[in-house]
Amino acid sequence: MIKVIKEGRLPIKMWVTDIEDGALAQAKNLANLPFTYKHIALMPDCHQGYGMPIGGVMATEGVVIPNAVGMDIGCGMRVIQTNIKEGDFKTDTLKEIMGEIRKQIPVGFEHHKEVQREDLGIKNYGKPFTGPFEIIDSQKVSASKQLGTLGGGNHFIEIQKGNGFIWIMIHSGSRNLGYKVAKHYNKVAVDLNKKWYSSIPYNQELAFLPLNTDEAKHYLEEMGCCLEFAKSNRELMMEKIKKIFLSKIKCEFQEEIDVHHNYAVMENHFGKNVMIHRKGATSAKKGQIGIIPGSQGTSSYIVKGLGNVESFNSCSHGAGRTMGRKDACRRLDLKEEQEKLNKQGIVHSVRNVSDLEEAPSAYKDIGIVMKNQEDLVEIVVELKPLGVIKG
Repeated sequence: MIKVIKEGRLPIKMWVTDIEDGALAQAKNLANLPFTYKHIALMPDCHQGYGMPIGGVMATEGVVIPNAVGMDIGCGMRVIQTNIKEGDFKTDTLKEIMGEIRKQIPVGFEHHKEVQREDLGIKNYGKPFTGPFEIIDSQKVSASKQLGTLGGGNHFIEIQKGNGFIWIMIHSGSRNLGYKVAKHYNKVAVDLNKKWYSSIPYNQELAFLPLNTDEAKHYLEEMGCCLEFAKSNRELMMEKIKKIFLSKIKCEFQEEIDVHHNYAVMENHFGKNVMIHRKGATSAKKGQIGIIPGSQGTSSYIVKGLGNVESFNSCSHGAGRTMGRKDACRRLDLKEEQEKLNKQGIVHSVRNVSDLEEAPSAYKDIGIVMKNQEDLVEIVVELKPLGVIKG
């Protein structure tokens, strides 16, 4: 742990060294909520978000806060190791594979034209959940065509090398389905909080739902479906990428690892069952395998959790931003960013000024981020990028 702030009702425990004023102000709002439990934990990739900072972990008693989960419910990572040795993987093969991935996996706002899975990839859709699935039911047709799509922003497909072998990594979430669920239930919470004359200021964007209400029950049910949808989305993309690999090079695959980093779940901490909100944070229970990606010009990591109770058994979900998207496009130099990636031999996606929002310089130094959480996780494998596809 780097620092503890004890200015509000509860302390803020920080693993971040370069926190922006806006993110710290949001953390202080969280610490002063009447239902927050024990303390607020800020991971080393922490930066400002809506209501709650991204890279934040909060425990609550008796309530769930939709904005403390975020708009991309179930966003997360999936990775797999191949048996292809680094020296046997040629640049021409990499480019062929990446070209085929771009043909088969829609990115940005693009979707598949055909239904991918009628059950939305949600194994428990309708069971044991009770519904009503107000948002998921209304979005079922469009969502069934969003499965197996990457999305935009910081989502990516990356071909990597590490531990002597070639790896495949995916970062994506619940697409428009999760956004619709998050937006709907945050509005429900806002309306109810106004009706109850809640003392929590509206401009803090921290409207809550008491767990004993139908509204909270429905949110948690639909959120659970979005978690499964997001996992199935990554699973379907990985299935297609594996087939593409097999069409270009002889290889085998090890077991896939999948984690999500935007969700709320009931866990036991410090002897009490509480609602843990991880917004841009990954579970890091003792011995648990996790994935911490860098930017498209830096390393990513397979890690093992150390079970640090002070972080609510959590770690960072990535490097974290140092610049907003528009700010990055204004401040960064296109040629300089391209040169940094070209020097490393990375087949990248920084082609236009608009792509600078995802340039490596828009993110924190992943080396510092990993150093700051040495008491949260241990590194198992370091993965370096070879080729990157972004939306």
